[in-house]
Amino acid sequence: MDISQVDQIVDKYKGAKSALIQILLDIETENRWLPEDILKRITERLNVPLAQINHIATFYKAFHLTPRGRHIISVCTGTACHVRGSPRILDRATELIGIEPGQTSGDQRFSLDTVNCLGCCAMGPVMVVDGKYHGKVSASKVKEILATYDERGSLCHE
Repeated sequence: MDISQVDQIVDKYKGAKSALIQILLDIETENRWLPEDILKRITERLNVPLAQINHIATFYKAFHLTPRGRHIISVCTGTACHVRGSPRILDRATELIGIEPGQTSGDQRFSLDTVNCLGCCAMGPVMVVDGKYHGKVSASKVKEILATYDERGSLCHE
């Protein structure tokens, strides 16, 4: 994302300071993360201190200050999913893509996260990939699910 794209997003909200969170959300959606040069540009355009922007960007889980993968994988680790096997799901995903929760693969294909609850306990254990919910997942199904998001046709570490 370049500075002109940032300016377009800020202009969409008429440079309103009250739209800061929405501006950050739009940039996160477009870019998958919030680089420092972009945050500095928002500071200039909105006349908001960088410390305030960083506070918001680190407070909300929707924002990321490091690059994110093209495919975002979230594994529910809430109680219902945990007792139904989510630790095995997470272990299998970690094994297949070669990263730990909170990390992004070196080629930026995948990011892996855990979430405390997705609100669909009856479907547990649940894994979400790019916003698509996969319920009643077993460790043996993880490779099949992730393979559909793997442009190369094979997972990194298997």
